[in-house]
Amino acid sequence: MINYNNKTFVTISNSSSGDTTEETIYFYKQSGNRVSATYKGGYIKLGFVEASADKWGNLQMQYYHTNIKNELITGICVSTPEIMSNGKIRIIEDWQWTCKHFPNGRSILEEVDLSENDMQLFYNKNHISL
Repeated sequence: MINYNNKTFVTISNSSSGDTTEETIYFYKQSGNRVSATYKGGYIKLGFVEASADKWGNLQMQYYHTNIKNELITGICVSTPEIMSNGKIRIIEDWQWTCKHFPNGRSILEEVDLSENDMQLFYNKNHISL
């Protein structure tokens, strides 16, 4: 299984109906097959992910976030990982909002290096406990 624990991802692309942008950053945690994440940046004030991973690292997830319009957005997503040539993880997300006008789309996230200190600063600034 792919290990998502302490991995950091950024949005590389997204469908036009989605809220995440190249400024959105995700911080993943994993314990067994349970995967969680927080995300923020761009149009996203703060978001949360809860997911289950299968033995190949595919994720079945639910998420919610508040955007800069103060709208609460909820959704579901099936995420498929790929290992890139540099050894980092790329995640292909096929998502569907469960609110508003129920748009769907595809996002691509890629793993980036972020120091533990940078991650701690992000969490402290946004009042998120580890």
